[in-house]
Amino acid sequence: MRKKTVQYIKEYKWSNVFAMIRNNRKDPKICNDDFKDKLVVITGATSGIGYITARKFASKGANLLCINRNPEKSKKLRHEIESEFSVKCDYRIADLSSLKDIFRVSNELALLDTPIDVIIHNAGVYLTKRELTPDGFEKVFVVHYLSSFIMNYLLMDKLKAQQKARIIMVGSEGHRFAAWGLRLDDLNWEKRSYSGLKSYGSAKTAQLLSMLVFNEHFKNTGVTINTMHPGAVKTETGQENGPIYRWFKRNFFDKTLKSPDISAEALYYLGVSKEMDNVSGKFFNLTTGEEPAPPALDKEVANELWEETLKIAGIE
Repeated sequence: MRKKTVQYIKEYKWSNVFAMIRNNRKDPKICNDDFKDKLVVITGATSGIGYITARKFASKGANLLCINRNPEKSKKLRHEIESEFSVKCDYRIADLSSLKDIFRVSNELALLDTPIDVIIHNAGVYLTKRELTPDGFEKVFVVHYLSSFIMNYLLMDKLKAQQKARIIMVGSEGHRFAAWGLRLDDLNWEKRSYSGLKSYGSAKTAQLLSMLVFNEHFKNTGVTINTMHPGAVKTETGQENGPIYRWFKRNFFDKTLKSPDISAEALYYLGVSKEMDNVSGKFFNLTTGEEPAPPALDKEVANELWEETLKIAGIE
């Protein structure tokens, strides 16, 4: 671990930090193309970025398949989308912190006769205290990283057979909080003190590392995979935390944040724009390309994480 830390320190560039600060002020590029009769899969579509993104794609003629936790909110979303935009809005109920649900819904998607044109991994959670899932894994790691990994992995054959698809993972500049890299020997946070920023940064770093390996698997298949920082926008993430955190979020954090409309515009551009044809394995701040932090570019760790994830998930 110490050897990796020294390596990363040498690789950090101030120019990348300044670029991130500049890019945070930029508006996303806009795509005005229609997406009529295409199928878009979105996780976490009943609120925040996922909700606005679902409406954006539907307004351009896309059919939706939303993966959500809440049945009542999902029914309401389907009625709203179908009545307002005259497109199909189907949904699947799944808790993306549960391996059973992740595998079930991923296998259901893999069996679809209809091609999936865009997959947007948007579901997220932010916790200030360590919480374990029923499977015994740290929850932030599962929701942000393991769920998207398993879904992408189980859909690989289908997407390759289609010869065209775009995968977009909603990542974060927050991956930079894992400044010294992943601890592959402690992905469950049993050996270290836990903090919300560190666990979130580690999960987002893992997401970026998985993108490197998936990108290799998808080369020359017509399938692309990219990760996007959605901007500093107001969402309901963090509502699972205590009253003090929620008070600070409501009275301080949220007042400085932008509308998730910019995130939806960026996701639409990345999912639809012809300028994104064959662009893969990249990290975007909205629609501006950026170089991630060194720990998220380490291909050796990416391959080790890949093998470790297959073991954790029980995939042969």
